[in-house]
Amino acid sequence: MTTMALFLTFGGLVLLFLGGELLLRGAVVLALRLGLSPMLIGLTIVALATSMPELLVTVTAGLEGVTDVGIGNVVGSNVANILLILGVAALIKPIKVAPRMVVRDTVAMILATAVFIVYALMGKVGFFQGLAMLGVLAIYLCLSYMLEQRRDSGAGEQEVLEEVGKRPCSMAMALGLVAVGLGGLCLGSQFLIDGAVDLAKAAGVSDTVIGITLVALGTSLPELATSIVAGLRGHSDVAVGNVLGSNIFNILLIVGVLAIITPFFVAPSVVKVDMWIMGAVSLLLLPMLVGCRGIGRFGGVFFLLLYAGFIFYQLYSGRIAI
Repeated sequence: MTTMALFLTFGGLVLLFLGGELLLRGAVVLALRLGLSPMLIGLTIVALATSMPELLVTVTAGLEGVTDVGIGNVVGSNVANILLILGVAALIKPIKVAPRMVVRDTVAMILATAVFIVYALMGKVGFFQGLAMLGVLAIYLCLSYMLEQRRDSGAGEQEVLEEVGKRPCSMAMALGLVAVGLGGLCLGSQFLIDGAVDLAKAAGVSDTVIGITLVALGTSLPELATSIVAGLRGHSDVAVGNVLGSNIFNILLIVGVLAIITPFFVAPSVVKVDMWIMGAVSLLLLPMLVGCRGIGRFGGVFFLLLYAGFIFYQLYSGRIAI
């Protein structure tokens, strides 16, 4: 049982990583072939594609009746995106940003996190709450696109396209990449959920903690890979936009879709501790990006230490028996 669970979990992680990468490359090329602007691609296609592993894993968990894994995945992914991914990016090369370029999306991420916390405290998150989240996301995207049109951000958008691996190819090949990527994501999410739940049962681990740690780390691999490549190419600031967009999508899109498909209650452990950690980490990012104008290597080490502490807490707080 344990061996098969490990095989399913590892295989699911590999398929999620490969599927997410193929979907991202295919979607960007397809959007370019259809004549969409680099600005719109960076704002929607890239953020959505890198959030697809979280979306499919969370929806799969909901359909299988283990919503705690899905919600843990969202919370853990948002914490990992900030502390782990930006920490690694800052270590590779200090992140420097213009406050006016990131303050809007940083505040939007904090507000989305606040919405999640309010819903979790209210109790059951159902159809209308999910619909409201999707509506807010649609409004945010429309306003962001209108605001982006007023300023010249083409260079930054081209960097985004470079970091996600844009390659010239035919429409047929782009469609093929999207199809194979989606297939890999669907199969990978199924394997990962099945393996993770079996591991949780075998080790006496709660579904929530498995979602926050193992599943969240696995679904954050596309963002991590993108950030590492960006840092190596000297564009580590691209990781900031990727993380902000991904975190906003994780809450408004993924939790919204989950609530529409299957209403749920947020696990008590998340309500008591984990969502507040996610909120605190999100708030921490605002003074770092706006006040300090970026994250240096010291800040990167600080972020990684915080993430290590977060994982240590999950494993040794008494909620997991090892």
